Amino acid sequence: MERSVKIIIVLVFICGILAGVVLTGLLTPHTIHPGKMIIVSKNAPEPVGPYSQAVRYGNFVHLSGQIGIDPKTGNLPGTTAEQTRQAMENLHSVLNESGLGFDDVIQTRIYLVNMSDWTTVNAIYGSYFNASYPARSTVQVAGLPKGAAVEIEMIAQER
Repeated sequence: MERSVKIIIVLVFICGILAGVVLTGLLTPHTIHPGKMIIVSKNAPEPVGPYSQAVRYGNFVHLSGQIGIDPKTGNLPGTTAEQTRQAMENLHSVLNESGLGFDDVIQTRIYLVNMSDWTTVNAIYGSYFNASYPARSTVQVAGLPKGAAVEIEMIAQER
């Protein structure tokens, strides 16, 4: 009987240690994404939904799509050209807050409600870059937030 009691005591002791390890792991706070950093620029409009203006992860910065909302007034300009210019300025503000610029942009996506605006948007967009253009896609969409005509998103990489 004495031997079986010793075995039971050892098993209870081992179970106690295992339970302690498991509970310690559950009670210790963990960072879900230790390298993820939210970027907020006061010079760009606040998000119109549950998203961040940009997220830095490693040496990449993912900028959410910007429409041409004027951050000072909260208004959307009337023409596609004005909206494109303001969207690019909003992106510029977020890039600056990240410590980056348009030369660091490696990919963009442009969403247009009307593909006939492509030439106008393309000219304004192109004026913000030097000879080193990022990869890009342009897609026609059925609609954009706030009735915008254009939305532009970017991915930049820290050098």
